[in-house]
Amino acid sequence: MPKMKTHKGAAGRFEVTKKGKLKRRRSGHNHILEKKSSKRKRRLNTETTVDVHNEKRMKRLLGVM
Repeated sequence: MPKMKTHKGAAGRFEVTKKGKLKRRRSGHNHILEKKSSKRKRRLNTETTVDVHNEKRMKRLLGVM
């Protein structure tokens, strides 16, 4: 059986932490930042973890499992 290859698109977007969780960037923080309302500030620049429903699929793409 051939080796499982890492999905390079997912490898650039996700990072595995020491505890085995996946870190990701939040969406909506790349362009058109000036049109956002200044009254409602959102923490888009912080990293977060992948939810448990998608974690198994993302780990399989990264070849962690």
